Amino acid sequence: MATHTHTHTGTVARTNVQKASMVVGAVFLLVGVLGFVPGLTANFGELHFAGHESEAMLLGLFQVSVLHNVVHLLFGAAGIALAKSATGARSFLLYGGVIYLVLFVYGLVVPQESAGNFVPLNGFDNVLHLLLGVGMIALAMVLSKGHTKVRA
Repeated sequence: MATHTHTHTGTVARTNVQKASMVVGAVFLLVGVLGFVPGLTANFGELHFAGHESEAMLLGLFQVSVLHNVVHLLFGAAGIALAKSATGARSFLLYGGVIYLVLFVYGLVVPQESAGNFVPLNGFDNVLHLLLGVGMIALAMVLSKGHTKVRA
């Protein structure tokens, strides 16, 4: 799982898993930025640093806070940085997907109005986290199929 340099152009060809990591990372960066844009984030005046008290709603659906937006920005930066290698890209997608599945379960277990809901998460976030988790893991597995070495 490596990048290949085209000798006639000097450009680096990225693997599909690297491209996927870059796209997913760019989407997370975009979402992180959009969470700070009044209008795209409803109730922007109610944006808190963290906690379920933050009533800001990205696209009117997803409950966000400053912490939530910063996590998206960091996650996006990680996806782009790790896309420099196929192994890094696969790890980002695979382990990032696992993190999102854990967040999905966390969102189901922790009551929405509890202090434990510090990110904060709502029902729309939970569904999105499930889809992201499954999707990112699927991308990691499918796009690196046949390229991974099994170690005994």
